This record gives sequence, structure tokens and C-alpha cells, in this order.
Amino acid sequence: MTDWLGVCREAAAAVGRVLDELPTRLEREPHVGEGKGGDATTAIDAAAEAAVVRRLEAVAAEGTSFTLVSEELGERVFGHGDGSLRVVCDPIDGSLNAKRGIPFFSLSLAVANGPCMEHVELGFVHDFGSGEEWVARRGEGASVNGRPLTGPGPKERVEILSFEATRTDLVAERVAEMVGFAYRTRIMGSLALSLCHLAAGRVDAVVSLKPARSVDIAAAQLLVRERGLAIDLPDDPPFGRAPLDLAARSRVVAAATPELCVELHARLTK
Repeated sequence: MTDWLGVCREAAAAVGRVLDELPTRLEREPHVGEGKGGDATTAIDAAAEAAVVRRLEAVAAEGTSFTLVSEELGERVFGHGDGSLRVVCDPIDGSLNAKRGIPFFSLSLAVANGPCMEHVELGFVHDFGSGEEWVARRGEGASVNGRPLTGPGPKERVEILSFEATRTDLVAERVAEMVGFAYRTRIMGSLALSLCHLAAGRVDAVVSLKPARSVDIAAAQLLVRERGLAIDLPDDPPFGRAPLDLAARSRVVAAATPELCVELHARLTK
């Protein structure tokens, strides 16, 4: 049986070596193509994905078959089975931060035994800025750096709201509606990490201002759900049936309770 957590850790180490080999904007920023997810592919995106794929190729060579869903290459079946096991990968979540040298970006990897969000069994997010390792297993809880996430969760009176997918025009359109809902806002630049911080109670709510893809959230959503918190794709419910593919279907809202998610979405749609 494949040790998927070990594979995730080895993939994170491989991406770390890529970061060392491409240390500045000069090496990281060049545009090298278009990803299957629709975004421009930069040198750091391509090199990080290639490093992860090399590790996954070794898993396939050992006899495990799966379908990889990844930010740049799209979907690819590895091995000789039916590919029903899915590995969902964003090699660099927060790539603009990574390109500019801002230490808030991550590797996001999820392993699922089926095609939908509810099938995710393992979520792994590695923060290359802090070095924190976030892990969740379905039905077994969530942890950071091996310590269970059992402390205080997010507040139901929202003190800190984290915006993601934050072009200036999108923030300008929506931030006024958050007055009375959130006391303060943060814009940090990695949806996966913002969801991890929600799971740890460091922020109290998270919203993506444009539709997210499964590669952005598949791993971190499991940490949120294993903490008993609420997360939704309100533009295209239900959350659990969201396909693990590259289509962007809905904005994301997450908070301590479903009621807060409903209020947050209502403010987004005023």
C-alpha cells in the first residue's frame, strides 16, 4: 500500500529544491506557456509541477495507478489500473507570492478514492514560508506539524476575514458589504493556506472573490471539515459532490458555522 503522506512530504522536499534552484524573480517569473487550468504558466509553476510529477511517476512504477489532476498539465492517468484513485495537486498555490519572493505560498496535494470532493481521504498542504505542514485524514482529524488541531477554532463573531482571489477591482466591489460582518480583513494570497489558518482558528472566515477550482481547495477543505467547520461552494452546491477536475464553478465561503457562510455569500451577492 502506498504511503501517500510520505509521498507528499517527498514532493514538498522536491519543490523546495526547485525553489533553491530558482531563487529570484529573474528565474521564477518568465512566462513559459498556458496551464490547462487557464492561467499563465511561469517558470516556477512548471518546474514545481515537474518535480511533483517525477515523484508520482515513481509511485506509478511501484504499481499504484491513479489519475493526477494538476494545475498546469490537467488530467493524466498513471499506471495500468482504472485511475479511479485521484491525486489533486496545485504545485504552487500562491504563485504570485512565490514569483515575487513573498513567503506565503504552498504545495497542495489531496488524495481521493473517487471523483468528488467528498471522496478526499488525505489533505496535505506545505507552507514554504513558515515550513508548516498541514495534514488531514478523513474521519481522523487534522494536524499542523504533527500536532492535532484541537485548540480554539474561529470565532463566530468574525474578527478577521481573509479575502482570496483578490484583484483590486474585485476587492473594491465587495469590501464595503463586509462592514458589520468582519472587524478586520486580510489579503494573504494563498487560498489553501488561508483555509488552513481558518482550521487553526487564526482567521475567522475565508472567501474567494472569484470561482475556485478543486486544485485550490481539495486538500485544505479537509482540514476545515475535520475541524467541524463549514465550507461551501454556494454558486454550485452541494459541496461534497463538486468534481475533482479543473473547472472553476463557484466562489468559496468558509467559517465557523453554516449560518455564517450563508451570510457571507449573501453579502457577496448584494
